[in-house]
Amino acid sequence: MTRTVFAAAATALALVVGAPAAPQAEEVVVKLWSRADRSGPLRAGNIVHAAEVLNRMLAATGSETRVKVEVFENNAKGYDADALDLLKAFAVGKGPDLYVAAHEWIGAFVEAGYAWNLEDHIKANPEFYSDIIETLWKSVEYKGQRYGIPQDTEVRMFFYNKDMLRKIGKSEEFIEGLPGMVERGEFTIYDLTDLAREVVDKGAAKYGLVHRPNVGPDFQMVMGSFGFDPYDEANAKLQASRRALRAFYDWLKYSVDAGVIPANMTSWSWDSVHASFRSEQTAFLKLHGIWNVPPQMKARGFATPEEYFRAIGWIHSPPAEKGGRPSNLSHPIIYVVNPQSEVRELAAMLVAIASQPYFNTEHAVTTGHLPINHGQVAMKRFVEEGWALRAATPMLEYTSFMPNHAKVGQFNAIIYKGIQAVETGRLTPEDATAFVLDELRNELGEEVVIVE
Repeated sequence: MTRTVFAAAATALALVVGAPAAPQAEEVVVKLWSRADRSGPLRAGNIVHAAEVLNRMLAATGSETRVKVEVFENNAKGYDADALDLLKAFAVGKGPDLYVAAHEWIGAFVEAGYAWNLEDHIKANPEFYSDIIETLWKSVEYKGQRYGIPQDTEVRMFFYNKDMLRKIGKSEEFIEGLPGMVERGEFTIYDLTDLAREVVDKGAAKYGLVHRPNVGPDFQMVMGSFGFDPYDEANAKLQASRRALRAFYDWLKYSVDAGVIPANMTSWSWDSVHASFRSEQTAFLKLHGIWNVPPQMKARGFATPEEYFRAIGWIHSPPAEKGGRPSNLSHPIIYVVNPQSEVRELAAMLVAIASQPYFNTEHAVTTGHLPINHGQVAMKRFVEEGWALRAATPMLEYTSFMPNHAKVGQFNAIIYKGIQAVETGRLTPEDATAFVLDELRNELGEEVVIVE
């Protein structure tokens, strides 16, 4: 592998400097843009480390050439703001050679001419990319072509309180078998509501299900249970199905009427949402992400994985009908190369090195993210420290991603208006569906396709 890494990187360097190692010292600079984010310092750091590896190889051959990564860390509050700042930088000719972005922005960067098509690079370097988890490639595709490399991901799921099921008399076979029943399509999302209602009615929990109290992507995984596909990939447009949206809102009303979802859920604070599940007497189910595990461990005083999984389980969003496919959601962060960069080949090779198991594992385990490579889950550090990440990785088989469209945030915000209206009883599911579809047409115009 080391020889292959060096050979590929050396070829990329040769394209930049124009010849094999020259006698005089030469420094090749790669400019990297990465949002300053405490949850992922190695997104930029691993590119710097990749350059260090390459420089050690160059030194070993006697080459005087060195690679330097100059990192610009943007202080934008979120990835949407960061992407807009980056587009502005490109527009005035100050774009980087390489950048970190949220995957849903890839289409906007492609259309603007700022994302390099990496199909040839990926196919020419299978030793770097052949072990990447297959489903993750969908997150970097735009119109069928790959324009980025997944840097990390996570997974969202329903957390369920096993102790509450024991309190209402459910067998261990049922409790531990619930994830398998969901994956086989034997247990529907309506069954989940009915189970949560039983937990509440029998006094084991005050609330059956809590979810995020504001706009966000989490709801997409539940909508996926009803066959809602938010993206027309062929035309790179947002998409909304009237039938699937109505079915989702019908389920919300059913769950509120059953006393499972609080009618005022969308007015809660995040602290209240988190506290409701971390306490042992409040909520049976919570819709959120894998990063919740450490706070759950701390709140409940669990010292071992065995203690955690004795008390808490995970399931996908169950299908709406028997025999259907469950759903969950991931949100990868990705590396993208500027096609206009004079060092784009070298930048791509730095991404390739940074994507190898050692580097990605250092990032994943220290920040609570899932791996991008299949083989990482067998690495010693993953086995010893990343037990929750290893347990969650198989859930990626059922994952979906937000549309790679710059207006997906606006799209989600409009659908959330319908969620609020249904849960509070201001609109019926039918009226909420009509309202949301009208809003999508009015605000997004030709950028959204309405499927009747």
